[in-house]
Amino acid sequence: MADLLRIEELHYHYGANHALKGITLTVTAGEVVALLGSNGAGKTTTLRCVSGLLRRPSAGRILFQDENITAKRAERIASTGITHVLEGRHVFPKLTVKENLFLGAFSTSRTFESGLAYVYGLFPRLKERQEQEAGTLSGGEQQMLAVGRALMSSPKLLLMDEPSLGLAPLIVKDIFAIIKKINQDGTTILLVEQNSKAALNVAHRGYVMVNGEIALAGTAQALIDDESVRKHYLGEE
Repeated sequence: MADLLRIEELHYHYGANHALKGITLTVTAGEVVALLGSNGAGKTTTLRCVSGLLRRPSAGRILFQDENITAKRAERIASTGITHVLEGRHVFPKLTVKENLFLGAFSTSRTFESGLAYVYGLFPRLKERQEQEAGTLSGGEQQMLAVGRALMSSPKLLLMDEPSLGLAPLIVKDIFAIIKKINQDGTTILLVEQNSKAALNVAHRGYVMVNGEIALAGTAQALIDDESVRKHYLGEE
């Protein structure tokens, strides 16, 4: 199958800090691809370049469905079918759950009602709390809402940055089960996640970033079987 997303020799600088040093990666339609690495490796910067939150990389190209989206504005990129779930459970705290979901449906051809039915099917708890202000939800519920709002636009590619961060273990298990279900329903996912073991258990392939470069790449199983990955990223000796 053709690549849905292709990043070619991408460089990005924060002033004098060379954050991305020529990374190349691909995501094929239907995949979950995990992007692993320690803090500061460049994972979040990569996602932000793809979604347009960081514009004008120093060099390289980002292609989505063979269209060059490098340096395009975030709203233009969103209209092509890329949605970004940011790290930190960004919701509109004074708006209700339902109002937050409505804001996610601005760039889709399907009806708000059909999108709402899909999200409530994935997250029944959101339906129970649909008239509740988002700021009063638990951390896990806010993460569900952030993911649900992203899905309201029926994205072709879902970028997820640390979806399990700060959540209780039982909620983490639920979140990864939902990620797997979203992918099975047809959404392609590029996943940044500190919980490397959980990420590789739902991914088809993975890349390991070190200091702004791709250090390793392979199938999820090959990375799980790699001794250096197990030691440095899966917490195994």
